Amino acid sequence: MKSYMKIGLLFLIFISCKSQINQKQIENEESKQDTNITSFSKVKTGAENSIEYLPLLKDKKIGIVTNQTGILYIYKPIVTNKTHGSGTSVSLVNLVDYLLEQKINIQKIFAPEHGFRGTADAGEHITDGKDTKTDLPIISLYGNNKKPKSEQLVGIEVLIFDLQDVGARFYTYISTLHYIMEACAENNIQLIILDRPNPNGSIVDGPILEKEFTSFVGMHQIPLLHGMTIGEYAKMINGEKWLKNRIQCKLKVIPCLNYKREMRYSLPVKPSPNLPNDQAINLYASLCLFEGTNVSVGRGTEMQFQIYGSPFLPKSDFSFTPISNFGAKEPVYKDQVCYGENLTTIPKVDKLELKWLIKAYNSTADKSKFFTDFFTKLAGTKKLQQQIENEISEKDIRKSWEKGLQDFKVMRKKYLIYN
Repeated sequence: MKSYMKIGLLFLIFISCKSQINQKQIENEESKQDTNITSFSKVKTGAENSIEYLPLLKDKKIGIVTNQTGILYIYKPIVTNKTHGSGTSVSLVNLVDYLLEQKINIQKIFAPEHGFRGTADAGEHITDGKDTKTDLPIISLYGNNKKPKSEQLVGIEVLIFDLQDVGARFYTYISTLHYIMEACAENNIQLIILDRPNPNGSIVDGPILEKEFTSFVGMHQIPLLHGMTIGEYAKMINGEKWLKNRIQCKLKVIPCLNYKREMRYSLPVKPSPNLPNDQAINLYASLCLFEGTNVSVGRGTEMQFQIYGSPFLPKSDFSFTPISNFGAKEPVYKDQVCYGENLTTIPKVDKLELKWLIKAYNSTADKSKFFTDFFTKLAGTKKLQQQIENEISEKDIRKSWEKGLQDFKVMRKKYLIYN
């Protein structure tokens, strides 16, 4: 009898251990899935973390820097009849509309490149006006008025900043952020950043911008891909005293919840008219360098920043013809056949990819006409063009970035929220 009891006890221990191992495997698999696929019901943006910022806005006069990316998911219970029970409705709401519903006293909207509704072409002049839905005044922060003037901020006590960045130095929302922080510091206005995940948040790569090439497409001495959220980046601007006269603004970052930097984060709306999907956003930094060459990146097609080509590259099986469309009224090589490469189905890249740029340069009909002056602004250095022209290998080009990237990562670490 005792031997049977021993066997039974051992069997129970075995079953218990096996159950614990299986549970651990399930937890590990769930953890992997959480790292790879973002569920909007799990990750909350700063805008959705409203319990943290609504009390700060009560009885204040508010200005908002935002556009079509300043949105949040609203979950509301649905009570139906006894047969069907109850459920939850989910809707995507613009931050301005949401705050007005919360009785927040919004005074003005400040809109960056592409405008408040995000419909303008890249670089297109945007005028001030009124939002037809809310009747709120809109101040354009592009063109000659990149920084709000003191008279435009009169009466505003708190400024909210809510824009979706994509992690590239030349994506101008972080340049707008710089000028907003500067204006807030000069006018003693608190700035609240509603943070959002960076869809390229785990990538830190590319040449460091050299100070003499500072422009609106490159404000700070950082790599081309910085691997930070816009809230973290704001902390860096403040902490490193990059604003004019080394001033600092009164900054409050409302963090995302349940966010990990390594997550694949799919944006619910286009961050700008020519970034239509996840593939374009992932390839943006690598292909945007073509905008400083005589090669098209697909503006005027439905595959923007997922293809490249020009009339000066060799004829191939793949071609496209840009036409006037939403976000590109006058695209490069309009109505001309461009030959190049289709990257719509390639796997996600985890670095600044140079091979397409080098391949196009080596294949173009006249190398002397390949680069334009704008390339240096985008690259943030003259060295990259010189390296490609001198046939330096991609491996050696990347090696020349190493010291700058290491130094940046040390500085960056001080400002990370999502470790």
